[in-house]
Formats: sequence, structure tokens, C-alpha cells
Amino acid sequence: MLAVQVRHPGPLDNHTIETLSDLVPGPGEVVVDIKAAAVNYPDLLVMTGRYQVTPPCPFAPGKEGAGIVRATGPDVKRVRPGDRVMLHVEHGTYATQVIAREDQCLPLPAQMGFVDAAAVGLAAQTAWFALLERGGFQPGEVVLVTGASGAVGQAAIQIVTALGGIALAAASNLERAKSVLEGVHCHFVDLAAPDLRNSLRQQVHEATGKRGVDIVIDTLGGDVFDAALRTLAWCGRIVTVGFAAGRIPEAKANYLLIKNIAAFGLQWSDYRDRMPERVAKAHAGMVALWERHMLRSAPVQTFPMAEFVQALSLIEKRQATGRLVLTME
Repeated sequence: MLAVQVRHPGPLDNHTIETLSDLVPGPGEVVVDIKAAAVNYPDLLVMTGRYQVTPPCPFAPGKEGAGIVRATGPDVKRVRPGDRVMLHVEHGTYATQVIAREDQCLPLPAQMGFVDAAAVGLAAQTAWFALLERGGFQPGEVVLVTGASGAVGQAAIQIVTALGGIALAAASNLERAKSVLEGVHCHFVDLAAPDLRNSLRQQVHEATGKRGVDIVIDTLGGDVFDAALRTLAWCGRIVTVGFAAGRIPEAKANYLLIKNIAAFGLQWSDYRDRMPERVAKAHAGMVALWERHMLRSAPVQTFPMAEFVQALSLIEKRQATGRLVLTME
């Protein structure tokens, strides 16, 4: 097998593709021949030593992918060799083979290609859990999504509208956001407007008749989080997904108290490890939306695995305009 190997976290150019022995599954494990692996911002953080969890070295990065089951270990009952699956792991999908637990392998519908599966998977799972599991979304509620042109943001906007909510897509580049969300019914909010603290609330109030939003899904943190908190209606909820803007924000408890606001965090991988049955349920819901053409990834740019540095560099320089996927052919 071939795999990107991180022997010491550091600059992207330090890491290379190596030839390794084929994998052998243990009890409850599955070996999957990876056909496509998504390139995500957390992969960059892991490889450069900036993520909250660093696997023991050497390791192959990559948290999601899609492929064909190659072999199964003892006690595996739900999947068989030849099955087409999407999988979510802590690391390992930047390779032609990966080992996963049986409950980390989710079935693919016949019509869904491997590249599509890799592009939709983790972003949609994150959006689904932020909205429904943490945010407690109900049909008819108004949801503000920051970083709406990113993978998680796009998925969140689509899921809100598909499930009967009203979506406000907030982005600093509205042209890009409108391009990647073309055909999705939502209201756009400009994060690049002057005086963000006041302008964001003003735009939201104009869109909601001064009511505010029921839920904020925040992928950015920093000043955007501070401003978004002020857009919440009474008994609103804000869900923190990440801090792509850099600064980790702080919420004053008196503000939460005065408006009966709730603040939640989402670490999706905890659900993968602690409650895989909920991940499987979310996967089934997402596939149902995909089959009804209500959930799609952004335009996908593919790279052969040998060009993993080029793909990750686009993420690092914020030059990626859609989803990036490595192919293992």
C-alpha cells in the first residue's frame, strides 16, 4: 500500500508518500481500499502540529474517505468485502488502504460516487450535529450560519432549508457565497460590512423584522462570534464549530442570562467515538436529502494523492474555492 507519512509534524514539504505493508484487520476492524479522501482544514493542523490531538508518529493523515471494503476481521457482521462505504476515522485516509472500526463504515447508495461521498461526508455530519443535536433545531426556525461559503457552512444552509427552516448565509465574500450556494433559497448577510458589531445585527434585523435568529452556527469565532451573539432572539442558541478567523472568543455570562441565551460547542469526533449509532442515523438522514437533490457539496477539485501538498497549500493560503479531494487511482 501507499500512504502519506507524517514522521514529525511540521511544514507540509516535510511529509512524503511511502510504500508500506498491506493492512490486516483485527477483531471488529475493517480494511478499506480508499478511492477518494477529502482534504480538510483539520488535516493541515494535524500535519503541522497545531491540532488538539496528534496521533503517534508515524501516521497517515486524513479523517474521511470513501472506498471498497477489502477485508474484515473477526466479529465484523455488518459489512462485507466488496461493500462500498464512507468512513470517518481519526487519521489514515491519505492512503490506498485504511483500517477502521466496523461502526465507522457507513453504506453508500449506489448512485453516490466515491468523490461525492468524500466531499459531502464530514462537512455535512458536522453541520447536521451542530444544527439538530446541539442547536435543537425545529422546522420554521431562523438560522444564521457564519462562514457560509465554507464546506460546513454550505452544508448547514442546505440542511436548514431542506428541513423547513429559514437560512441566513453570512460570508465576507458574498460573490463567492452566492456562487457556491446557487439554487439554495437563503438570505445573504455581509460580514465585510463596516462596523461588524452593529452592521451584522442590523442586517439580521432587516431580514427578520427585528426579531433576530433562533440559532447561530458559527464556524469562524473571533469578532464574528461576538457580533453574531448579538443577533440572537430571546431563548436563542449559538453553536461553536470552529475558529477559522483565529481568535477564540469569550461570551459574557450576564449577556447569556439577560436574553436566556444558550451557548454550545460541537466536537463532532466525540460523537463518532462515543455514539456511533447517532452518526449512522445522521448519515441516513443526509443520504435521504442527497437522494432528493437537497444536499450537495461545493464544486469539487480533485488531486492525485501524489499532489497532497498542493491541495493542502490551497487550504493553508485560503485559496480553495470548493471541496478538495484526493483520488487514489
